[in-house]
Amino acid sequence: MKPTVYFAHGKESGPWGYKITTLAEVARRRGFPVESPDFRFTYDPNERVRHLLSLEPPRGRALVLVGSSMGGYVATAASYTLNPAGLFLIAPALLMPGYQLDTPPRADLVEVIHGWADEIIPVEHSWRYTQMHRCRLHVLDGDHTLNAWLPLIERLFDAFLGELQS
Repeated sequence: MKPTVYFAHGKESGPWGYKITTLAEVARRRGFPVESPDFRFTYDPNERVRHLLSLEPPRGRALVLVGSSMGGYVATAASYTLNPAGLFLIAPALLMPGYQLDTPPRADLVEVIHGWADEIIPVEHSWRYTQMHRCRLHVLDGDHTLNAWLPLIERLFDAFLGELQS
């Protein structure tokens, strides 16, 4: 059985926004079950982490966490408890006030994508985080949404899932 992919959306988006819908289709094509909880009831990142954990997602090799922006923080913080097979982060809110995580993420494979021109979360945060914890980093010539780069992000996500399957 393939791991379930859980998506954590950003602060201002919703559970089935453009990126999540697109990446969920990539996962489904590979036969992965997909879940995308709704976190819009709060802007508190730690409350979102508690909510995700309360849903009792599978643990370990049965889980892949994907997070965008604030959802990147949520997925990373939840990884300490859930120890997923993979953690795929897009412009994650890390190393910012209120979003401090000092220990390495707990996942077998961690991949981070960020935009050079991100006006919300400086790319330097992902650079420092991935350098500290020896994670993969892809930096693209895009803004915070990275919507213009979604075709490449789809390919990166597909390769990431393929690597988890091998």
